[in-house]
Amino acid sequence: MKPLKPSAEALLALPSVGTLTTVRPDGSPHVVTVRFTWDADTGLARVLTIDTTRKAHNLLAAPGGRAAICQPEGARWITLEGTATLSAEPHRVHEGVRRYLARYGSSPPAPPGRVVVEIAVDRVLGIH
Repeated sequence: MKPLKPSAEALLALPSVGTLTTVRPDGSPHVVTVRFTWDADTGLARVLTIDTTRKAHNLLAAPGGRAAICQPEGARWITLEGTATLSAEPHRVHEGVRRYLARYGSSPPAPPGRVVVEIAVDRVLGIH
């Protein structure tokens, strides 16, 4: 993926929330508000969640499936799309936590069963 425009990177650096869209097994979209992080170096968007959530179940039901995160900010917006994976690997979850703390200035909740959704972004849409 080519580097994002500086205006897109600036938008993704704001401590905003976005919506995560995954696909249910019946093909319908599941959209939830989330806090997320963007890693320009690896092209990964990350969302921390727990393994019993609908979004986690959707990703487990369709390995290699697609997901999208949309962050609106007034009249500007950006959507990051790509292949999503779910991981409970401690180093990957830790990286999600580290980036969350850097973006939002506070630690995320730490419930049992915490996992990280990683979206390998290959499409970016938006007005920024």
